[in-house]
Amino acid sequence: MERNNFLLIGKIVGIHGLKGTVKVCSYAESLSVFKPGDLILVRDSESRDKTYMIQWVKPHTKTILLSLKGVDDWDMAKMLVGSGLFIEKAKLPKPENGSYYWSDIIGLSVYSIDGKYMGRVESIIRTGSNDVYVVKNRDKETLVPGIKSVVLEINPKQKMMRVDLPEGL
Repeated sequence: MERNNFLLIGKIVGIHGLKGTVKVCSYAESLSVFKPGDLILVRDSESRDKTYMIQWVKPHTKTILLSLKGVDDWDMAKMLVGSGLFIEKAKLPKPENGSYYWSDIIGLSVYSIDGKYMGRVESIIRTGSNDVYVVKNRDKETLVPGIKSVVLEINPKQKMMRVDLPEGL
């Protein structure tokens, strides 16, 4: 399996009960990516991969509960805490025109409207109204609001973003 064909969609952050159910911090907007019967790749902290079949998924406070086939007790679940959860990119629906997956944006080089290099998108902060792109260049960090009046162009093929920052940013 080619690692580039997979997308990180969550992280196992704990255990729920004694029967192997894991708590997951989901990075997906919808639980629909965790479909019962589908396979999910679990990558532990030492980059070892194992594939599991999803048995069921339920929302649980700020996390989700996930049951994986073959993870039947507390000890097995405990070994998975801290692991990342990945699905094949091909299983995701294509984003609408003008929309992008976070994985398409993280790593883009960011340039101001006058062509000045500002840094790379290192991470994204989800807020109530819009995303905020964390752009880093050496020790300098710039927070770029992900709104149309500021983000003029996103070009994943050229690995770049062009922005027009308001005064003071």
